[in-house]
Amino acid sequence: MTQLNARQNEFAEALYQAYANNKALKESDWQAVVNDDETAYAVQDKVMALKGQPVAGYKVSLTSKQTQDMFDADSPLYGQQVADRFLTSPADVKLADLNEPLVEVELAFRAKEDLHTNDSLEELLHKVTVAGALEVPDARFVDWFPSLGKYNVMSDCAVGGLVVYGQEREADEVFKNVAATATVKATLYKDGEKLAEGTSAEVLGNPLESLKWLVAKLEAQGKGFKQGQMVSSGTFVLPPHLEAGKWEVKFDSGLGDVVVNAK
Repeated sequence: MTQLNARQNEFAEALYQAYANNKALKESDWQAVVNDDETAYAVQDKVMALKGQPVAGYKVSLTSKQTQDMFDADSPLYGQQVADRFLTSPADVKLADLNEPLVEVELAFRAKEDLHTNDSLEELLHKVTVAGALEVPDARFVDWFPSLGKYNVMSDCAVGGLVVYGQEREADEVFKNVAATATVKATLYKDGEKLAEGTSAEVLGNPLESLKWLVAKLEAQGKGFKQGQMVSSGTFVLPPHLEAGKWEVKFDSGLGDVVVNAK
């Protein structure tokens, strides 16, 4: 276990207070407090402990070369999240409760049983449900996107905000095989105007690869992806800023629509 020094513990406490009170930090006040992945995840663990709630799920970030380059990274990273940050569609979201939120188009998977490192992609397909999702990333820092340092992103639970998800279906009924999971198309609208479209292949080539990465990472850290936990697996599109209005994602593959009303 990575031991945090006094300044790193102070950072975790500041992140928790920013989360609890919605008062953003200045990154310049916390520059270079965390300088490696292991310490960043240890700070994240301390923030989660301060929340006093079990881990209900995760988000995976930096699942494309473009987003990895933006944050000077060469692999994905994950953030832990509590249950009240996962909402069913349609969801009403108050902008006053958020800091500087974005909008991402994703697939969400929920484990029907514990997942393990030695599970193949095909085995994972049979062990999860799938739903279309609209993720709302949000950081505990001012002016954070896209300039927030990678280790501060990781410390801040991978800038977790909200995950709004649609109807859950058996993944192996939606997709006839692993390859089909990479063919989902989705279109993002705001107040009826088309903003962006993308495919699930943007997520590490296949969102099941994102899930497999997360399962292996958690197991290596002595944690684990447990039955009932959900993950928002990575964005199909470069995220716009969430503003007041009706946001809607239309998925094909029988995954339906996901709606967020931001006020």
